[in-house]
Amino acid sequence: MDSDPSKIPVEPIPFEHGLPRFAHSLGRGHPRIVAIGSSTTAGEGNIKPYPARLLEFLQAQYPNAGITLANRGASGQEAPIELQRFDTDVIADRPDLVIWQVGTNAVWQGPGQTPPPPSFDETTAAIREGLVKLRDRTQADVILMDLQYVPAVLTPANKDKAIAMVEAISALARDAAVNVFRRFAFMKGLHEVEQVSFDRMVDPTDVSRLHDSDWATERVAWAVKLAITGGVDKARSAGAANIS
Repeated sequence: MDSDPSKIPVEPIPFEHGLPRFAHSLGRGHPRIVAIGSSTTAGEGNIKPYPARLLEFLQAQYPNAGITLANRGASGQEAPIELQRFDTDVIADRPDLVIWQVGTNAVWQGPGQTPPPPSFDETTAAIREGLVKLRDRTQADVILMDLQYVPAVLTPANKDKAIAMVEAISALARDAAVNVFRRFAFMKGLHEVEQVSFDRMVDPTDVSRLHDSDWATERVAWAVKLAITGGVDKARSAGAANIS
């Protein structure tokens, strides 16, 4: 990064819940993270995706833990198709922490998309079902990651749907008692508070104005790291309080 992120004003909204499973796995050793999602997760073009950057940040934060991260992103997918991959790509890994990036492809209607993206209702139903499956089939802590704040999802045709999807993801997470990494709010802060231009936030090679730049991807990964370490600290504080 070209500046120290600890000196920059916009930070992520803290997680509502601690991350007890991941916190315990750090002490036990060899915690396993699975990141599933679409192009944000898989990576787009020549930009190193957020999971690889996040792993480096977490390994530096917890150097003796032996953290690993499996990137199960697939460009263009959305929650209904990702849910079909859960058994093989998520649950089989026996993760301690799952990060599920969802919502963008149901909102963004790219020209000539084949097949067409799933509907809003199909997407939210799949997220709900996926959260139940993760609860019943794993012991993992779960983080939902909502949409990116970029021009492609802020057009007159998409903005209301984008805001509705962000709100729906928040409600689904609340009902399931899991955390949300509020990427939409974080990136909005970059644009409005730090006054970072969309030209800097968006991949300059992306004519759709959908995908994050290298700079923005680094900031998002750093913010996810901050949120996770906060969740670990919250879980450890709750555990110490219970013991006392």
